[in-house]
Amino acid sequence: MLERRVNFEGRTATADVPRITVGGLRMAAIDLEATADFMIEATDPDNRIGRPLFLTSANGEVLARCSTEPQTERLFRIADLINADGQPLVAASKLQSWFPLPERVATTDLFHVVARKAEALGRTFYMLGASEAENIAAVENVQKMYPNLKIVGRSHGYLRGEALRAKVQEINALAPDYLWVALGVPNEQAFVEEFTPHLTNVGVIKTSGGLFNFLSGSRSRAPQWMQKIGLEWAWRTWLEPRRLFWRYLTTNPRALYLLFSRNRPVR
Repeated sequence: MLERRVNFEGRTATADVPRITVGGLRMAAIDLEATADFMIEATDPDNRIGRPLFLTSANGEVLARCSTEPQTERLFRIADLINADGQPLVAASKLQSWFPLPERVATTDLFHVVARKAEALGRTFYMLGASEAENIAAVENVQKMYPNLKIVGRSHGYLRGEALRAKVQEINALAPDYLWVALGVPNEQAFVEEFTPHLTNVGVIKTSGGLFNFLSGSRSRAPQWMQKIGLEWAWRTWLEPRRLFWRYLTTNPRALYLLFSRNRPVR
């Protein structure tokens, strides 16, 4: 598999990450392992930049929403790095570009690679999002999988107003290397924009979508063969038809149009 590694020379080299425009958004053209290494090196004291790095992910639904929701598009464009969390994005880039995405970087996979590396290095996590029950179950399962991983705090994602501002202050005081924010699109991206100035002790913020639901065990991943051919959305729709059927019915056709009309390599 082609790897595109990023060199750190005493600084966080987001500008050095190769990118390609897919469906209208600039995606990081690095694989899963390189993305995890990037996140690990970004939290090295010599590479800190005085604010958290903002990493997010895009799939077909996100492409469709960004093309019709200017505010959502703006929130994604201010991210330091966007990973392609959708096999159709990878396939489209390989059909149309000499510089394709090497592989899908799903947050549900990335979390575990970063967790293993962070556990070995003593880096710290904070997990914010989902319901109280889902959050507790997710954290408990992560601690079972990675007993030496340092999770310095956790919170459900339904805080508002003063309670949310107080929680942000608490997170900053705990100074986690990684803040995993699972509030859904575009709420989690809006959270990052609003509170980054108050989270200067955090190394990396990674938006996480439904990650905690998978970590808690309340939802299951699609079979590998469905993931590989880009049909994980169909699996999810089968599991949650009331919530997802109309969403995918309206976003998938637009995403396909965007994938074959807005691809170009970016040096």
